[in-house]
Amino acid sequence: MQNEKITTAPSGYLAFFLVLLLIAAAAVSFIWEQPIIGAVICIVNFVFILPGLTIVNPNESKVLTLFGKYQGTVKQDGFFWVNPFTVKKKVSLKAYNLNGQQLKVNDSVGNPIEIAAVIVWQIKDTAKAVFAVENYLQYVNIQSEAAVRHLANSFPYDHIEDENASITLRGGSEQVGLLLVQELNERLERAGIEVLEARISHLAYAPEIAHAMLQRQQASAIISARRLIVEGAVGMVEMALQKMEEKNIIELDEERKAAMVSNLLVVLCGDKAVNPIVNTGTLYH
Repeated sequence: MQNEKITTAPSGYLAFFLVLLLIAAAAVSFIWEQPIIGAVICIVNFVFILPGLTIVNPNESKVLTLFGKYQGTVKQDGFFWVNPFTVKKKVSLKAYNLNGQQLKVNDSVGNPIEIAAVIVWQIKDTAKAVFAVENYLQYVNIQSEAAVRHLANSFPYDHIEDENASITLRGGSEQVGLLLVQELNERLERAGIEVLEARISHLAYAPEIAHAMLQRQQASAIISARRLIVEGAVGMVEMALQKMEEKNIIELDEERKAAMVSNLLVVLCGDKAVNPIVNTGTLYH
């Protein structure tokens, strides 16, 4: 596999000045009626000097090949002169944004989900990007889609599906992003591409199960809320009985104590307001 080789090219200003001199010399030759000399000067100028002039813009590079052999890469920005017979391929070193399309895949427990990712990448090795793959832009798109699919298949959507999962797609966005960057760098290293950042931009259940999963989440939320309410109510009833015993407010037998506990739990755990009933008679009637 071809590795990048940085090359330093001479300044192009001297060559450009020479081009101007040769143009002037050719003009003088034609004026002095020396067409052969003028033609030779023009051939030398437009075949051997002028085609070698090249401009490298900031955050760009020129990959040079001579008769099918890699000569090096010019990464320094400026105006240069290189071998006029080399093929100069421009390769951008700027960061690219890939807004991946929404993919329909199954998570680790088999639920169909929709997922998409935003990936920031740039070329690190120009030689690999040009010579190791046919089209590095297409290569990035395909490998990114494969990495996102593999990531979605590796983790559950949420803890509802797998309570023992340490990482979920919905709850572990930071960890999932780091894992996605790691996998993408491994896949794209062949093309000399480095992934700077990757984030999940879209995550949802597939439409065919979205309504059922919403109901499941609502039911889970209700159960969790009820569990918390019951735990709090039991603690309050226990505290009430303990305070009454400490202050000798009233002595209750086991039957009446059970009735009181039942009434308090109904009041504390009910989801509607209760209407108090005043008992003016004896407790045992």
